[in-house]
Amino acid sequence: MMVIDKVTDLKKYVKQERFSAAKAGRELSVGFVPTMGFLHEGHASLLKQAREHNDLVVLSIFVNPIQFGPNEDLDRYPRDEKRDLALAEREGVDVVFLPSVQEMYPQPTKTKIAVSELTDELCGASRPGHFDGVTTVVGKLLHMVSPDKAYFGLKDAQQVAVIRQMVDDLNFDVEIVPCPIVRESDGLALSSRNVYLKEEERKQALILSTSLREAGDRIKQSDSVTLAEIRESLTRNIKSQPLAVIDYVDILSFPSLTQVHEDAQMRDLDGEILIALAVKFGTTRLIDNILLNPKGVVTHV
Repeated sequence: MMVIDKVTDLKKYVKQERFSAAKAGRELSVGFVPTMGFLHEGHASLLKQAREHNDLVVLSIFVNPIQFGPNEDLDRYPRDEKRDLALAEREGVDVVFLPSVQEMYPQPTKTKIAVSELTDELCGASRPGHFDGVTTVVGKLLHMVSPDKAYFGLKDAQQVAVIRQMVDDLNFDVEIVPCPIVRESDGLALSSRNVYLKEEERKQALILSTSLREAGDRIKQSDSVTLAEIRESLTRNIKSQPLAVIDYVDILSFPSLTQVHEDAQMRDLDGEILIALAVKFGTTRLIDNILLNPKGVVTHV
């Protein structure tokens, strides 16, 4: 496994590998997993898919400062380079791109990629500018790696939708592959930020996955239930935990992320529905979601 920290070295390496494969009469498929490090089994699941479907697997580890707001956790975002590299090697990664902030942004950036409309809801509404930072850095990384496929977890379903829109609109030659949420045995969605949770906060945070599962079961049992009823039930369940502070509980069409009339019944809807939550426990903000079709069948969890 190679560790590269320079953009020029990364681009040169990928080009050389493609050239060598072409000389041997074959095409080289490149899979890419962009991360902010402090890797867990959710990231490992992305790497497993990338390894299964590609000849060359590139992992990036970069805590991107321009996607953090002024009062967010950039300085204390968890980092463990040694553990990250061990996990990457275990999963058969070929190249780890581990750049510095100076390498990624050698001068104050005057150019950004901004996706409109899809970023007006959910985390985009409560974290202004966040997705501009995400799309800008992902756009840069896709340009540097030039992968055939890039893998993203659906725990941040809005991010998946936004990046797919960017790729489509700007004609990036890459397939965005969404991957299912990976959970702890008790249902808590894996997140690098889970390490912040105190014992009681983590215990109460289980209400997120429990409430989402109950919402899916209710829809499956009765397609006449309205979105307003689902939202009210979710909100009530989450508020039953004294440490929970709700940022949002929302139900949107997916992947357009457009609002659906709250009086609508599930049986009247077409396509997938995203039920998404963002809730703070202490200082830790957690997100979770499920994607369902109108019959309540969970398409991704």
